[in-house]
Amino acid sequence: MTSPLANTYARLPVGFTHGKGVWLFDAEGNVYLDGLSGIGVSCLGHAHPALVKAISEQAAKVIHTSNLYEVPLQTQLAQRILDITGLDEVLFSNSGAEANESAIKIARLYGHKRGNDLPTIITMESSWAGRTLGTLAATGSEKARMGFGPLPEGFLQVKYNDLDALKAAAAKEPRVVAILLEVLQGEGGIRPTDAQYLKDLRALCDQNEWLLMIDEVQSGIGRTGKWLAHQWTDVKPDVITLAKGLAGGVPIGAMVAGGRAKGVFTLGTHGTTFGGGPLVCAAGLAVFDAIEKENLLENAHIVGDYLKAQLIEKLGHLAGVKDIRGRGLMLGIELDRPCGMLAQQALAAGLLINVTRDTVIRLLPPLILSKDEADQLINRLVPLITQFLAPSS
Repeated sequence: MTSPLANTYARLPVGFTHGKGVWLFDAEGNVYLDGLSGIGVSCLGHAHPALVKAISEQAAKVIHTSNLYEVPLQTQLAQRILDITGLDEVLFSNSGAEANESAIKIARLYGHKRGNDLPTIITMESSWAGRTLGTLAATGSEKARMGFGPLPEGFLQVKYNDLDALKAAAAKEPRVVAILLEVLQGEGGIRPTDAQYLKDLRALCDQNEWLLMIDEVQSGIGRTGKWLAHQWTDVKPDVITLAKGLAGGVPIGAMVAGGRAKGVFTLGTHGTTFGGGPLVCAAGLAVFDAIEKENLLENAHIVGDYLKAQLIEKLGHLAGVKDIRGRGLMLGIELDRPCGMLAQQALAAGLLINVTRDTVIRLLPPLILSKDEADQLINRLVPLITQFLAPSS
């Protein structure tokens, strides 16, 4: 039978009927440890009581009214976001790509208001900003970009973690207005930014009156053990983008602005029909409450360190394991060969993972993961990788 769906995903042969905590269940009663949490979305795991309650109660009140009217829950969630970011204003949307589109637009508008006819944004090789035309132009993946040209101009891509390369490229382009980067690349292979590099970027932006824009779509909302991954340094950006875990599974995105970006958007310069509706904001507030009440930042840090240390101990000595890296519960295991088939093998072993950049096994378990559950993840994953790398007989 021909699928009614567009052929854009090579889906694994399983569908889940329900979940509980870090576990998912299929129609045959098979149980899977969720080591991916919907690509970093289900930060509270599945069927978290407080999140279920918040969504259910709000759905029984009002789901949507539009941004033509006040949305009290939106104001409350925006304030919670400002409390953790230290910035000044929030613009909601429905996804990470839309949040990054908002960041691109605010940089463009910032430049135009300063008389710049082609405001240019510096982005990074191996980065991922989204699949809209604007965010594709900012994304460092030729595979993702292929066939969608001509893409919007005004982007300058440089080598990640290389300050000299960035300075050299910027010296040839006087219309630069902003830098956009992930401080822990997700789709790019769980690649962290050097702390000094990030500090140097902040200084460079201040020197040139550029915007420093940090994409925390995948690394934010507690994923690394801090509210935001860049908070492992003392760097404060002008723009932050959020999505994925922000509402625990309900579609939401947010662009947060401060510093030089404050007040750039004015009436009519941007908008959204669904962004920041009552239902998603109720979910977002429940996520904030749960992370705080259950000490999930500390849990992500402690359990993440434990999981990483165990993986290094059990896999780090193997020929074929190039690196084990990441922070908190955002970890990557880089092999020396393509390993996409491991996602299927892990599924058969009752574990959900995925592979990015062809050779990096990506782990994004829910922030509620316990040490015991981390051990179960390790016990399922390590034998698969060991066997995969074993020399052929």
